[in-house]
Amino acid sequence: MGCGILTSYTEIANIAGIQGLLVYVLAGGVPIAMFGLFGPIIRRRCPDGFVLTEWCRQRFGPIMGYGLSAATVLTIFLFMVGELTAINGAIETMTGISAIPCVVVECVVTTIYTSMGGFAVSFTTDTLQACFVLLVLIISCIGYGTQVHIDPALKHETYHQLMGSTRIGWMNFYILNVAILTNDALMSGFWLRTFAARTSKDLYIATGIASVVTTIICCLVGIPGILTVWTGDCTIGDPNGAYSFYILIAKMDKWIIGIVLIFCVVISTCTFDSLQSAVTSTISNDVFRNKFPIIYSRALVIVLMIPALMVAIFCSANVLQIYYIADLLSCSIIPIMFLGLSKHFYFLRGLDVIVGCLGSLLAVFIFGTIYYGSAKQGGLLLLIWNGTYDPNDWGAFGAFVITTFGCVVFGHLCAAVRIGISYLYCKYTGSEFRALDKPNNIALDDTVVTEFHEVPETESDEVSSIHKSVDVETTYDVHHLISSPRAATRAHIQLVHDVISEIEWKELLHLLV
Repeated sequence: MGCGILTSYTEIANIAGIQGLLVYVLAGGVPIAMFGLFGPIIRRRCPDGFVLTEWCRQRFGPIMGYGLSAATVLTIFLFMVGELTAINGAIETMTGISAIPCVVVECVVTTIYTSMGGFAVSFTTDTLQACFVLLVLIISCIGYGTQVHIDPALKHETYHQLMGSTRIGWMNFYILNVAILTNDALMSGFWLRTFAARTSKDLYIATGIASVVTTIICCLVGIPGILTVWTGDCTIGDPNGAYSFYILIAKMDKWIIGIVLIFCVVISTCTFDSLQSAVTSTISNDVFRNKFPIIYSRALVIVLMIPALMVAIFCSANVLQIYYIADLLSCSIIPIMFLGLSKHFYFLRGLDVIVGCLGSLLAVFIFGTIYYGSAKQGGLLLLIWNGTYDPNDWGAFGAFVITTFGCVVFGHLCAAVRIGISYLYCKYTGSEFRALDKPNNIALDDTVVTEFHEVPETESDEVSSIHKSVDVETTYDVHHLISSPRAATRAHIQLVHDVISEIEWKELLHLLV
């Protein structure tokens, strides 16, 4: 939680009212629980990894692994831009002075202490970040309650627009849920913490608590988007609606402005170091395969940070729009890729996922060209250039629908063509047809090994001990399963049992209660 939440949630509340805010809040909080569901499954199928790209590499091959790594780095880069843009806007809105020196210092300081402290310092600052978020929330709520004055006439005039159901709210119901659910899966920081969990039970508890707390906090920080309309500082859909939180703070006593400003800088710094650590781990593990000193990865992060800093300072991009660009990319990758977790889609290969991703993005361009009647507008739709603010503009809605389902359709079409060509080639040459053979690796089917011991999966020596702790007698004879239908049936039943049992539904129900 960085300063980005203080702008994006207020902006959606200013545009779509309470309905849009609640949709965004639930869409932001609920997907965190996804890591409690899929995390244990992926950890068992990829015991040597600590980010999602490692499982993707084992399941779909190295090319797809590099492709997902590139998408992950691009996503985190966009979040870096969003965070720097948010703190830049916060400082300038509350103080009226240039925020460039502060933003540059933040980049330098986070680079220094993450280089010295490594990933451990990032986990430590997460705790500090949580405390400061709560402090900002408490101080802001007190300030809003004592120093913000609502105009009853403006409230009565705009009440139904802001507190009722709107078309934009319903459009965002689909867009935001799909966008954030898939985008969270590309955030390496989440997967680092997922693989660092000691047990699945700890992961369930942590994700459950985080989901609830995130929902409450994001709802509270989004309310200023509505309050600024009722105070007369903004209008509905105001260009400055994203900075509603800071606009109200700037009208309060100087000591409140000073404390909130300091806390915002600390929160942004803690978030930025997590993004740096996520990029470092992705580059070190996925690109260099841990064969080079990590200092080289950190050097590349510094190089990546320079354009992020330039874009944040000079382009003045909209934070929510930056998030939408990353969301559209994730919507074109994650749905088809996560089908690889199911044994029913064992025939999918890395080529199918890549074609599904590129095909869905191409389909968005074609849709935008036809819908807007301009190839330029079709290209800008890939950047969600017009946002999701116009109730009569279905371009962004169509883009997210096309990427979500288009990647699956194009991926299966590619698989059909690939398998068909392979069949014709094998029939012509007389060679053995193996395109539909099920891969025999743990990344696809975790019933090949049925006994695991829960260990911390962040240390390499402890990860390697997993393989030593496996009882050899519990290993299935894969070739026997293929040749024996009855054995294969028993194995499939065992697979369903293992997947259901590892989710631990009682723990989830206990958390919900």
